Amino acid sequence: MRTEDAIQFIRHKELSIAGPSDWADLGCGSGTFTTALAHYLQPGSVIHAVDKDIPADLKIPVPAGIQVKTQELDFVKEELPFEQLDGIVMANALHYVKEQSVFIERIGRCLRPNGRLLLVEYNTDKPVPTWVPYPLSYPSLEKLFKAHGYQHIEMIGERSSVYGNANLYTAIIRR
Repeated sequence: MRTEDAIQFIRHKELSIAGPSDWADLGCGSGTFTTALAHYLQPGSVIHAVDKDIPADLKIPVPAGIQVKTQELDFVKEELPFEQLDGIVMANALHYVKEQSVFIERIGRCLRPNGRLLLVEYNTDKPVPTWVPYPLSYPSLEKLFKAHGYQHIEMIGERSSVYGNANLYTAIIRR
């Protein structure tokens, strides 16, 4: 996905927090959604771009005043070193987590009480081995997060996938 498309795909008023904020991008890959998120944050904000393999020459372009801190970490297997985040973005990453219920509890402990989750996923429950082993359709996502006490679960966008297996959707979630 092109950066311009990603910026539009995640657009939501809840990303525009007054003042600096602290976010993590779990499974940041090449940083497309790190860059997209940065366009909605205020100067002084920090995004922790996390992936299990971060190339030494990775450059994630962001607007002036936004800081990106890259960190090599397998977010599925290792403890997350964050506390009191304003938000977590996971774009095409939650479908790699087998124990999603346990994982939701883990990431919930990293968020401030009013913290947000911004998820990009495939709108299917049918696995595609290797690439999308544990998919989560939007109805399944709603059910899972409601079971963990999240009250606000909103699909904010949907678009066709270039891979053709299922549409991609974006959701914003908070307690």
